[in-house]
Amino acid sequence: MYKLFSVLTLSILMMACSTKNKAQNANASQALLDAGLTPVVKSEEVWKSELSEMEYYVIREKGTERSFTGDLWDHKGDGVYTCRACALPLFDSKTKFKSGTGWPSYYEPVKDAHIREDTDHLLGYPRTEVLCNRCGGHLGHVFNDGPQPTGLRYCINSASLDFVEREEP
Repeated sequence: MYKLFSVLTLSILMMACSTKNKAQNANASQALLDAGLTPVVKSEEVWKSELSEMEYYVIREKGTERSFTGDLWDHKGDGVYTCRACALPLFDSKTKFKSGTGWPSYYEPVKDAHIREDTDHLLGYPRTEVLCNRCGGHLGHVFNDGPQPTGLRYCINSASLDFVEREEP
C-alpha cells in the first residue's frame, strides 16, 4: 500500500512539474517572439559539437568556471559581449566594472529582453540565475550589490561570452 501511495504521489508531482515546465516554455517562447527574437533550438549533440567542454559545462549544464580563470574577467576592450552559443548581444563594455570577484561583471544588459532570469537552488539557497533569452544558455547570476545607476551586479562566466570589438564610426 505504501509503495502504491509513493508511486501515485510521485506521478502526480511529475505531471504537475511537466505542466508547469510546458507553461513556462510557452511563456518564454512568447516573450522571445514579443521581443523580436527567434529562438535557437538545437539538440544536445549539436551543442556538444559546437561548444568546448568548458563552454558546454557552463552554458548547457549550468556550471561555473573557477574565478579568475576565464579569458574575459579582466578584459578591457571597447565593444559588446555576446552569447557564446548564439551571438546575441548581451552586455556593453561601458557597463562592465571590476567587482573583485574574478568573473566579468556588468551593471545592466544591452537590452532587458536579451536576458531571462530564473531562480536556482543549486547551492541550497535561492539565487537569481541569468540566461540568454534566445538560446536559454546559462550565463551566471545577478546580485543586488552592484554600482549605480542600477545597483545590480551581473556576474557572468567568461565561458558564456564572446567579445565583439566596437567598430570605428
